[in-house]
Amino acid sequence: QVQLVESGGGLVQAGGSLRLSCAASGRTFSYYAMGWFRQAPGKEREFVAAISWSGGSTYYADSVKGRFTISRDNAKNTVYLQMNSLKPEDTSIYYCARRGPYYSDYDVVGEYDYWGQGTQVTVSS
Repeated sequence: QVQLVESGGGLVQAGGSLRLSCAASGRTFSYYAMGWFRQAPGKEREFVAAISWSGGSTYYADSVKGRFTISRDNAKNTVYLQMNSLKPEDTSIYYCARRGPYYSDYDVVGEYDYWGQGTQVTVSS
């Protein structure tokens, strides 16, 4: 069983920064791609960023490209999301997730098999 625990959310003013962390249990963390998604009230969960198992490839939603950076430390079983230049529209619950094996897309919710409980990010204007 894999457990994912997010941390680092909070309240920040527009233009500010936050760094989210996602700690994973288990010995197979380094085998899998990881992703960040977000969900605002009344909206569908949407892709934010993803990173390959090695960290050599990263993928971003157009809405966050150039402002957010995903990274991972396989020795610490942790994936990070550095969020800069935050906007009020970034306000959401942010979830980290593990992409299941044998999938090829990074931005599809259904291709992720384990999810964290989420951490709230609120950006005030």
